[in-house]
Amino acid sequence: MIRTLFAAFLVLAAPLAAQAQKIPLSRAEISLSLSPVVKKAAPAVVNVYAQRVERQPRNPIFDDPIFQRFFGGQRPGAKTSQSLGSGVIVDASGLVVTNHHVIEGMTSVKVALADRREFAAEIVLRDPRSDLAILRIKSDEKNFPVLEMGDSDAIEVGDLALAIGDPFGVGQTVTQGIVSALARTQVGISDYGFFIQTDAAINPGNSGGALVDLNGRLVGVNSAIFSQTGSSVGIGFAIPVNMVKSVVAAAKNGGKEVRRPWLGASLQNLTRDLAESLGLDRPSGALVTEVDPHSPAAQGGLKQGDVIVAVDGQEAVDAGGVGYRLGAKAIGGTASLSVRRDGKSLLVPLALAPAPERPARDEIRIKGESPFAGATVVNISPATSEEFSIANAKEGVAVVNVEDNTPAATVGFQKGDIVLTVNGAKIAGTRDLDRAASQRPYVWRLTINRGGQVITSVIGG
Repeated sequence: MIRTLFAAFLVLAAPLAAQAQKIPLSRAEISLSLSPVVKKAAPAVVNVYAQRVERQPRNPIFDDPIFQRFFGGQRPGAKTSQSLGSGVIVDASGLVVTNHHVIEGMTSVKVALADRREFAAEIVLRDPRSDLAILRIKSDEKNFPVLEMGDSDAIEVGDLALAIGDPFGVGQTVTQGIVSALARTQVGISDYGFFIQTDAAINPGNSGGALVDLNGRLVGVNSAIFSQTGSSVGIGFAIPVNMVKSVVAAAKNGGKEVRRPWLGASLQNLTRDLAESLGLDRPSGALVTEVDPHSPAAQGGLKQGDVIVAVDGQEAVDAGGVGYRLGAKAIGGTASLSVRRDGKSLLVPLALAPAPERPARDEIRIKGESPFAGATVVNISPATSEEFSIANAKEGVAVVNVEDNTPAATVGFQKGDIVLTVNGAKIAGTRDLDRAASQRPYVWRLTINRGGQVITSVIGG
């Protein structure tokens, strides 16, 4: 019986072996190339060159040793800052998406197409929260090559992907790899940390370039690498194209900023112990720790202690995932939050409304010669907290911009600092700080909140 089966196996295996060892009869049978994908996608990928000329006038205030000790100081001079990256044309009229960090602080931008044509470009929208920016090519041409946008929620781990950009400024380069992970939220390079991970080689200069699927569609914007040397080690991160779509839509509608839905609740990642204490079988989801009583979350019935596990049926494994899922949605309509509460599953409706400005931001640029001169400040509200990534601040005014070559920059103020008191006086609004900055005290006693840490300093007047 065994001998008969073995003979039968040989009879069946013979033609299979012959088929496996068949000699290729044409070039097509031995060629496997991704060139058709590259030919479709590469013309819409551009190089981005940005620069800023910095001129620092001499000012005696810069030499005050007390000022130098407060946060550290800078010596005046003149220099040119430059930035090199990549971008993707997403509209035939010349709209280009790139990373915000490529053009941050820059005043002059140029783009170079794959066919070697170069154009000046203007910055039409900055969205530091997603680390994206939109440029417009300055040209009468309205038929630029465009890279079709795909669906980043449709890609899977193991899918082949191409990265196209300008690494190290050597010229347009294509690398190939796979999607090695999805929904990476602990990267820490933007507010919406929800990245596609790929092992396609990405290096400095690739930022803002295209991550493309095998259909030649944009699925992500390459943004960062994990490296101890500054070069690719096979772990690169791309912003999902579904987030890119919301930024592009805002630019096409003439917006200067992206308005996103406001949850109105504070979220915390789950640990294993915390998940067990809540009766969950795994630490997946985001724990609601606080709910603004006037927010869409409160109006929909979300409660402290709830665990959000999905948004519109799409899994959210942590607070970053919830933020991304909501941040990629347009204003208007309703989303559905899948929630675990007291061991039960339920759906909570969430109105997709923007954060309100209560109170009004009352933006002021501080002038004069005080330590605050050159800083722009706003009142804290749900809207400004969302826009400028101000976390857990209930009082004071927020620094949202610090101009170069000003006393505020020399002293060391940073975007996101919260000014609480000046010379013992509580700062409740921007007008309070403006009045305090107009004084001429012998010394300045300042209390600020920086990232949750309260700092008190004394500066000579």
